Amino acid sequence: MTPAEAAAFARAWVGDNVPTAWREAADRGGAAAIREVRSRRDYEAWYPAFGASGLVAPTWPEAYGGLDLSPEAARAAEGELAPYNLGRLNPLGLNLAAPALFAHGTEDQRRRFLPPIVRNEEVWCQLFSEPGAGSDLASLATRAERDGGGWVLTGQKVWTTWAHLADFGVCLARTDPDVPKRRGLTYFVVSMRAAGVDVRPLRHMGGEVDFNEVYLDGVRVPDCHRIGEVGEGWAVAGATLSGERQMVAGAGSGGVDRIGGGSAARLLARAAGRDAATRQRIVALYAEERIRDWTNRRVRAGLKAGRPPGPASSIGKVHQGGLNQRIQELAVDLLGPAATAWEGDEAPYEVAGMLRSRANTIEGGTTEVNKNIVGERVLGLPREPDPWRAAPWREVPRS
Repeated sequence: MTPAEAAAFARAWVGDNVPTAWREAADRGGAAAIREVRSRRDYEAWYPAFGASGLVAPTWPEAYGGLDLSPEAARAAEGELAPYNLGRLNPLGLNLAAPALFAHGTEDQRRRFLPPIVRNEEVWCQLFSEPGAGSDLASLATRAERDGGGWVLTGQKVWTTWAHLADFGVCLARTDPDVPKRRGLTYFVVSMRAAGVDVRPLRHMGGEVDFNEVYLDGVRVPDCHRIGEVGEGWAVAGATLSGERQMVAGAGSGGVDRIGGGSAARLLARAAGRDAATRQRIVALYAEERIRDWTNRRVRAGLKAGRPPGPASSIGKVHQGGLNQRIQELAVDLLGPAATAWEGDEAPYEVAGMLRSRANTIEGGTTEVNKNIVGERVLGLPREPDPWRAAPWREVPRS
């Protein structure tokens, strides 16, 4: 399709498939009005129609659930969808699992897993971090041992987002402890319903559950669920990690635009009547948010053109974490005394957002790790010294 044809297709699809009440709300008051007439449950029930349209991931081949559109045509279609606030469900499948499948999966694996991701029929999570391997992910200890035509996985993962909702998880496990830590890893797809998978929720200080710890006790995984070659899991994981950094990089990222609280743009409506210093704080944060939006859109345009996000995605991630925390702190400041005392059990939206935002500089790779990536792979600075880089994993000191 040409961009004009893609826009016409999306426009006609909206007219035929988006409920009238949602379209009228969009015309009347944008996203805020849509939320008044459309609950999360309503949206999830309707979502299969969106998934079947090909518009969820329009640049993907039709065989994988997309429309095989060019980046330009996809932007034109997205422009027609934008007023109706049609967020993509299953972001970890779309942004973490899919990049690895595209870059390293077989054709059979892509045809098996990608279409259900688009339709939100199979929800995904990421089994990477461990109690002793967070920032230094390559030191992970979960092991995968061959057993006939498959593998047996044993170990513990932690901070696994939405594991309690997931059907599948992408998992990095150690298959060879006698080589350097980055060379002895293999990348698997694990069924979260398999025998031996134990998911235990970790409650946030705000009360909600997003994260989990996951125990793998002799979990059997068929070899057809191995992505990439044995021992080459670190390279496969690179596609997932780049996608994760881009997903949590904020406005314009094309993934989870905000994890914790509202945007700086939302604060502009509350600037009226404030003193000059407060208005300046709001506008300064709004300007930063717009700059990040443009930066992320450049990365997103590269993705649509078929280029991986690469280390440049760390730029948006580094900026996003601190910026969103400053935005949410200002939102609480503007709330005044209501930020410290309120009626009922549920905290105000601003307070919940501020509490949740404290994780922004940790999740998706800590700010410190991402600064190293930017310095070494984007700016070309020397690597940090690592005396254990060439040593076999079993000889490397671990906590």
